Amino acid sequence: MEMSSKLLEMAVAEISQLPGIGKRTALRLALHLLKQPPGQTHQLTAALQKMRDDIQFCVSCHNISDTEVCAICANKLRDTTIICVVEDIRDVMAIENTGFFKGIYHVLGGKISPIDGIGPSQLNIATLVQKVRDGGVKEIIFALSSTMEGDTTNFYIYKHIKDYGVITSAIARGIAIGDELEFADEVTLGRSIVHRVPFENSLKNI
Repeated sequence: MEMSSKLLEMAVAEISQLPGIGKRTALRLALHLLKQPPGQTHQLTAALQKMRDDIQFCVSCHNISDTEVCAICANKLRDTTIICVVEDIRDVMAIENTGFFKGIYHVLGGKISPIDGIGPSQLNIATLVQKVRDGGVKEIIFALSSTMEGDTTNFYIYKHIKDYGVITSAIARGIAIGDELEFADEVTLGRSIVHRVPFENSLKNI
């Protein structure tokens, strides 16, 4: 697609690198921005730059945060004895949207996947195990998707914490096999957390 403006072409090329955005959609977005007052576009670029430069990861749960400790971990109304283990930040957002969970989270940053070259040392597993060893944790809820990688990750963590007297549970399988939490409807996801089951019940399937 040849454009009359190299500046527009550069903008379209950058926007089209975003997931789910093709060249045509990128062009529509770029042209839309051109129609807006300059200040609105400047605010957008400033917000994106500030997010990219200043955003942090919580030192406790590895969730995204504006400060060293995220708002969820810092909230004194949350039950810090119950930890929900999720794959990434989008899962935290999905569960929070249900309003059913009042504990805290631990974001692994992925799942164990040898075929993709991802091992336990590349995930935030060691800090989770250390939390359990330090005491004060009553329950670990596994909320990874029910895939081979998810089950492998759950079992790996379970093996490292099972001797510390914590309850281990998994979200109920109201979510279809292989589905990602972020795409589950809030009612189904909320019920799957409330009606979680002992993790040991799923060991025979691993």
